[in-house]
Amino acid sequence: MKSYGKNYFRVIEMNFAPYPRQTTNMIAEPTRTRKRTLLVVDDDEGVRRSLQLVFADTYETLLVAGATEALEIIRHHSVDAAILDIRLSGMSGIELLEQIKTIDPSIETLMLTGYETLDTIRQAMRFGACDYLSKPFDVETMRNAVANAMERRTLSEEIKATHQKMAALKVELQQQSVREEVTRSKGEIYASVLHDINGPLTIIAGYIELIDMQLGQTYQTPQIESVKDHLRLINRQINQCVEISRRYLSFLQRQPVDKAAVAITTVFEDLKTLLRAHPTKKRNQLRVEEVINNPVVMMNGADLIQVLLNLTVNAFQSNTQPHEVKISGEIVSAPVDFGALNGLSTDQVVCPNGFDGKAPLVRISVEDNGSGIPTDTLRRIFEPFFTTKGDQGTGLGLSIVQRLVHDTGGAIHVHSEVGKGTTFHLYLKSRD
Repeated sequence: MKSYGKNYFRVIEMNFAPYPRQTTNMIAEPTRTRKRTLLVVDDDEGVRRSLQLVFADTYETLLVAGATEALEIIRHHSVDAAILDIRLSGMSGIELLEQIKTIDPSIETLMLTGYETLDTIRQAMRFGACDYLSKPFDVETMRNAVANAMERRTLSEEIKATHQKMAALKVELQQQSVREEVTRSKGEIYASVLHDINGPLTIIAGYIELIDMQLGQTYQTPQIESVKDHLRLINRQINQCVEISRRYLSFLQRQPVDKAAVAITTVFEDLKTLLRAHPTKKRNQLRVEEVINNPVVMMNGADLIQVLLNLTVNAFQSNTQPHEVKISGEIVSAPVDFGALNGLSTDQVVCPNGFDGKAPLVRISVEDNGSGIPTDTLRRIFEPFFTTKGDQGTGLGLSIVQRLVHDTGGAIHVHSEVGKGTTFHLYLKSRD
């Protein structure tokens, strides 16, 4: 290897002792305005100097010979990626990798060795290494590997920042005191917009968490595809927010809203996808039954998704213990008469004056085997701002469900028994 004089290099090979401690302002500097930092740990000076020459113009390159110096740098300096030799004196590269991930799991690490074995590869990947390269290394391969690591670091930071913004927005929405400030009809609509948009935003936050978890695993092609799928779902939820806002604005401006129709099977499939990452699902079971003949209802698809999301999330929250929520749909070919339910303490029926119960109708049911709803509470569940969740709820979910179903000329029948569970039946007009 060609020998270079020490003054040739613009980046200084360092032991930790003389290295100046990074200030708080430097650490807080936005990643897009600072040069990315690459740490090289190898006891071979020739390898260190070679990597220094390769990356001096691209990254702030820090060079050390041993694990102790590397750990001290990581504790006091912002490091984005690290290249670690497997064989180091005093501590192996695998052990160093494990300690680095303990200090800062977000640092992307690449392992470099002239003694490649299947066991060391497995160990490195298990502790979170993103790549494994052999000596002597090809310069172009090394450049690409480090560039990919830096890309992963950037994406991870962006996802983390987005998740923090979503979490802050959710807290802000929950802290809004809508009970006292929102009393008029128009104000109620504004509050409804906040409530409805909060649902898709929660789903977005859930998928961002999934992406963040996946980035911590081995970076392989199937994972890249999974990340892309999640990003597509996030984009769909953003479009859902736009659609909700557009419809509410049309209502406030007294503009006619186009009548629409949607197939139940399509809505059920979308619902299953959206709820996969919803935090209220947790250990609960969701069972969506197949709908025979795939009936079509006269309702906007975005509205029906919001109705079913609200009902399903409420069902998940109906018990702190794991339980099941079942969603089903069917065509009702006989007229519907709620007269026999009058006076029953276990049932409540909400329907507009124009609902005549004529067939054909489509009945969609959301059923849980949770705690059930007491009689006094059951009578009030559709009241705006009524909630049993304290500060965690706005009391708008079921009032929104009632309004959206009412606007289509449909009806709602609720049956609940304490200790057994609750079922919401939606009766919607079918497209002939």
